[in-house]
Amino acid sequence: MPDVLQAGLLTVMGLTFTFMNGFNDSGSIVATAVSSRALSLRDALALSAAAHLAAPFLFGIAVADTIGHQVVAREAVVFPVVLAATSSAVFWCILTYRLGIPSSSSYALVGGLVGAALAGNGRGAVLLPGLGKVFISLVISPILGMICGYILMWVAMYTAKGASPRVNIFFNRAQVLALMALALSHGANDSQKGMALIVMGLMAAGTLREFSVPGWVVLTCALGISLGTAFGAKRIIRTVGGRYYRVMPVHGFTAQFSSAAVILSASLLGGPVSSTEVISASVMGAGAAERISKVRWSVAKDVVVAWFFTVPTTALLAALACLLFRSAF
Repeated sequence: MPDVLQAGLLTVMGLTFTFMNGFNDSGSIVATAVSSRALSLRDALALSAAAHLAAPFLFGIAVADTIGHQVVAREAVVFPVVLAATSSAVFWCILTYRLGIPSSSSYALVGGLVGAALAGNGRGAVLLPGLGKVFISLVISPILGMICGYILMWVAMYTAKGASPRVNIFFNRAQVLALMALALSHGANDSQKGMALIVMGLMAAGTLREFSVPGWVVLTCALGISLGTAFGAKRIIRTVGGRYYRVMPVHGFTAQFSSAAVILSASLLGGPVSSTEVISASVMGAGAAERISKVRWSVAKDVVVAWFFTVPTTALLAALACLLFRSAF
């Protein structure tokens, strides 16, 4: 296949992943605001999409740099490997959407990259220090989300103790700002994963020699994740916004701000996170602060199992796809 066609195909696949990332995660981002009736679904998605469009231009490319050349060795960034990794991640995003499961595009992407690189170039293709950095970020971020959600909810309950029911009006209005902060943080972190894939594709096709993110890649990924968010995955709203417990305005406010703080901090430090994990953990932390038994932990367990099932599954799919693509191309 000519280099220009390789570059075009991998760019389209990277943008498809970015679109699906926004499409799947939008449900988690707006879930608490919609479930607590702070905003209608239409208004919440529109506000979130606008914030996603602006975010990639505001917070740098540290996450793209981590994924793009700290996980897989440069010699392993070849057409079959990048195509297999991206195909595996896109397939997983579509499958989990169809099943209504809050999925982790970050886990899917990392699993796909590792599986494809190992199948294509062996153990030396995976850079263990960079991979360790990624997994530390992925594992610690939801824990921090739960802790922050718990603490902020406790502070909110203590501050609003004895207040009239009109305090819910304040929390509903505050959720608009919280939703904007969460959407900006998610757009900053997750759009960069698509950037990393596209740049790796350009390197594999020979269009770029070294890892650097052109302005047009930033723009197209901003548009891709914004469009995905605008269409929204409504199925995920039912899980994050209602199946853990009945979400009230105070839960939505505390969970959104907690999630935004953790995700944005990770973005600035170059740590890719699973935004769905962080948001779900913050929702559970906020509910647990009010009453431990309030949270339906059986639902949480099912979601966690799905998260940890992601890496080995996408790694295996990517490895098989890489072997197939190597034979075909």
